[in-house]
Amino acid sequence: MIKSTGSWLKVMTSDGEIFNCKLKGSFRIRGIKTTNPLAVGDRVTFDILDERNIGLISDIQPRSNYIVRKATKLSKVAHILAANIDQAAIVVTLAHPRTSTGFIDRFLVTTEAYHIPATIIFNKLDLYNNKIFDRLKDMIGIYENAGYKCVVVSALKKENLEAVKAILKDKITLLSGHSGVGKSELINAIQPGLYLRTREISEYHQKGLHTTTFAEMLPLSFGGYIIDTPGIKEFGLTDFNRKEISERFPEMRNLMHQCRFSNCTHVHEPGCAIKKAVETGEISFSRYENYLGILEDDYWKETESDYRY
Repeated sequence: MIKSTGSWLKVMTSDGEIFNCKLKGSFRIRGIKTTNPLAVGDRVTFDILDERNIGLISDIQPRSNYIVRKATKLSKVAHILAANIDQAAIVVTLAHPRTSTGFIDRFLVTTEAYHIPATIIFNKLDLYNNKIFDRLKDMIGIYENAGYKCVVVSALKKENLEAVKAILKDKITLLSGHSGVGKSELINAIQPGLYLRTREISEYHQKGLHTTTFAEMLPLSFGGYIIDTPGIKEFGLTDFNRKEISERFPEMRNLMHQCRFSNCTHVHEPGCAIKKAVETGEISFSRYENYLGILEDDYWKETESDYRY
């Protein structure tokens, strides 16, 4: 499936034909605990109903993976962003509007939970001053130390786009980020002809204005597909256990076996290798702070009220 607009599902066959499809009614009673039983990237079986070439989806093939976020206003319900993807890329900016490390880390924790490789694309290089460049250097050091590839680009000035193309080539890539970070502009720059709609940043709120309404899989002429997703204001965590969070930080996962206690939460226990690594600078303090913030997420209070350290 390459696009969902709610009532209609757009499906592309192996030979490139595209059909508008409906979902078989019984599909919705299979106990799928998400707001959307089907997601972009799902491989489905469908039958043609009539001469209008309308399809009826009757089955979904097993997923190799998927990635979810917390559904809007429904903290206990998940929304599948995409399925059967090779990798994910988060587009961020350090200026106009600035992306917080908390948002980045929540995205990365989620990709780690579903074993999906992730890249960070820093966009809007053309807006960076010396102070922002210093911040950029620090952030690249933090995330490369954690094992993530980082790329710096200017979609507007078309700078360093070849590095992005090399990452995307022959892969199915989920592209995500806040509204206003330049996702659509970046896609337009690396794949001319798509003409995705772009809008200016809200000057009052310094936040992006939504341009992508529905997730959509877009073909790349140099090989591969991008799954463009609506801009996300918050990346809520869902569908895994709070005790697993430290395992989703690669730099923590590499050291946690050295903690004195096997069930160490890395918060208050003596002999904690993670806290020691934070003190020595081996683990970034900002990443550790975001880890603590994730542990206090309201989601856990609602779903694991019996959990205690």
